[in-house]
Amino acid sequence: MEEELKCPVCGSLFREPIILPCSHNVCLPCARTIAVQTPDGEQHLPQPLLHSRGSGLPAAAAAAPPLDQDPAAGPACSGGSGGAAGGLGGGAGGGGDHADKLSLYSETDSGYGSYTPSLKSPNGVRVLPMVPAPPGSSAAAARGAACSSLSSSSSSSITCPQCHRSASLDHRGLRGFQRNRLLEAIVQRYQQGRGAVHGASAAAAVAICQLCDRTPPEPAATLCEQCDVLYCAACQLKCHPSRGPFAKHRLVQPPPPPAPAEAASASPGAAQGAPSGGGGCKSPGGAGAGAAGGGAARKFPTCPEHEMENYSMYCVSCRTPVCYLCLEEGRHGKHEVKQLGAMWKQHKAQLSQALNGVSDKAKEAKEFLVQLKNILQQIQENGLDYEACLVAQCDALVDALTRQKAKLLTKVTKEREHKLKMVWDQINHCTLKLRQSTGLMEYCLEVIKENDPSGFLQISDALIKRVQVSQEQWVKGALEPKVSAEFDLTLDSEPLLQAIHQLDFIQMKLPPVPLLQLEKCCTHNNSVTLAWRMPPFTHSPVDGYILELDDGDGGQFREVYVGKETLCTIDGLHFNSTYNARVKAFNSSGVGPYSKTVVLQTSDVAWFTFDPNSGHRDIILSNDNQTATCSSYDDRVVLGTAAFSKGVHYWELHVDRYDNHPDPAFGVARASVVKDMMLGKDDKAWAMYVDNNRSWFMHCNSHTNRTEGGVCKGATVGVLLDLNKHTLTFFINGQQQGPTAFSHVDGVFMPALSLNRNVQVTLHTGLEVPTNLGRPKLSGN
Repeated sequence: MEEELKCPVCGSLFREPIILPCSHNVCLPCARTIAVQTPDGEQHLPQPLLHSRGSGLPAAAAAAPPLDQDPAAGPACSGGSGGAAGGLGGGAGGGGDHADKLSLYSETDSGYGSYTPSLKSPNGVRVLPMVPAPPGSSAAAARGAACSSLSSSSSSSITCPQCHRSASLDHRGLRGFQRNRLLEAIVQRYQQGRGAVHGASAAAAVAICQLCDRTPPEPAATLCEQCDVLYCAACQLKCHPSRGPFAKHRLVQPPPPPAPAEAASASPGAAQGAPSGGGGCKSPGGAGAGAAGGGAARKFPTCPEHEMENYSMYCVSCRTPVCYLCLEEGRHGKHEVKQLGAMWKQHKAQLSQALNGVSDKAKEAKEFLVQLKNILQQIQENGLDYEACLVAQCDALVDALTRQKAKLLTKVTKEREHKLKMVWDQINHCTLKLRQSTGLMEYCLEVIKENDPSGFLQISDALIKRVQVSQEQWVKGALEPKVSAEFDLTLDSEPLLQAIHQLDFIQMKLPPVPLLQLEKCCTHNNSVTLAWRMPPFTHSPVDGYILELDDGDGGQFREVYVGKETLCTIDGLHFNSTYNARVKAFNSSGVGPYSKTVVLQTSDVAWFTFDPNSGHRDIILSNDNQTATCSSYDDRVVLGTAAFSKGVHYWELHVDRYDNHPDPAFGVARASVVKDMMLGKDDKAWAMYVDNNRSWFMHCNSHTNRTEGGVCKGATVGVLLDLNKHTLTFFINGQQQGPTAFSHVDGVFMPALSLNRNVQVTLHTGLEVPTNLGRPKLSGN
């Protein structure tokens, strides 16, 4: 609540708050700082002030006149202790810290207040710059001259620091705005509850009588709201008797002592305003009120136009309280005026009612904050769990890669050992053969060196054979390596690298429970519409939904829809039945849980019209598809928009036109019935066709159950379909036509009609099954 009790200009708790026309509040001292005075022209200014332009004197050399005083009060308008404490500087030495950079009468701002932020206006609102004092004159004289000049030649305005709406000040200045004493009382209670007032300081600052000649003065016993003076009991009897002119004055208890913080903040202003306070105009509350708590005094406000009168009425048109003198003067003669107390109670009730809504929203906000805090905790816990899971999964990948690395190294080692063995075997074999061949060559050379022909011939044949055999041993490929030095092993790591680069989080969770949108779920006739959505903040992907519906008798659920849509309408259900529906979502991970079950009740009776989409093209429909005729002389079929598979249903057709004795047919049919011939001539329809004298039942072009009684203009034909008993009964003007038919037939049936251009009928649906229908009049086949 403290933010509501702070001034938007100074940022401190309100002191002497006033109500601006925009309904916002501002401290009275702060209002003096943000008020703007606009001169009508520089020629009206005193010569010393005109001379001060460009003189380079500091802006704090003089203070602007308080705008909460009457201009007629004279030049000495520096204010009392309260005014000095909240003015533009409170004297010659205290205004420099709060002055704008630009002079009030400089050529750059043309006499208007600047929006330049300053210490006194943290929100950047308009601040009235100080008027430089003329050379050689005192600050008090300069203030007096400025006040006198500006009061006569300038207008003033104030801009709200919150909504930035400007309001012009009248001749009363800031005193024209109402004092928000209710806010003052709330601030005072808040300060007391916060512990700002201590026992010792409160005892030392007891309000004292302002007229006592005793030393020390007696404690004050009463406060006169009109005089704004504190009296002890003796002085009240002597100086303020309850008779004569004082009889209408209201005496109240003296206000509580001010908080220490307020007393400390008011003391510098009082010290500064003391030297220049001679003959000054007393601010509201006066010096005596300042001693008793300043603007914190709680008292009933009085009318600003008639300061001796309290408010007693409320003007609804002006939205302001008024006194009885205002009404007698005729200012609100044509306005709606009500008792102040009644309007007070009415507005209190309105505020209480509005607070109930805010209270509910605040309660929801608190619950929402608790939910958010729980979400924070869940995020922390889930984050740690996911981090641990990620580390475990990555460690598992690293372990798997390490194991695969060992397997691959084993393969490389085996391949290397195999190649080495093959090469060493070939080296040993080739070395052996080379040693044998070399030895044979050396022996043969030695034999050739011998000169004994006979001895040479004895061994030459054998040596030639051996050399040939040795040569044959070096066959083709014997001197080629059996293995290559290159390894025929290529590690295909690219897919694994791509998989590692593509390694990311995928949602492996099942989809959550869908939420049924009950406000969109509805029924119409024998069709139901269901809508659902996923919960907010759902990150699980959803590939589709499965909608299930029972049979209307509490039986097993069956799938009626599978797809991605979140809105589905199911037609062709039973009338007067209760269905249970539920939905679940699925994704690649599986099927999620079911939603809550919603119960839907279909209509008790059928409301339908002729179906323009299923009728023959020669059929002409009107009256919102409730009246049918034909453009052809041949019989044409039109169906109804309802489909029946269970229950008892009744509808009527009124014959609007009947010319040249045609044979219209009334009944039921399958959706695939032939539509370019009379109803009942195929096996998809069951009907009664009738002329002006009698009627017949017809199915598969078979005519049976002829009954006396025909139709004419104005006749009513009733059709009673009982699918529980598998019967179809017809009535003409309430009289049953022949025995019932349609026995032992199952399936889905639609109301049907065949007629030509000589007949026009109007359909009536939504009818209860009649109980007083007549019996048939049989006439044979």
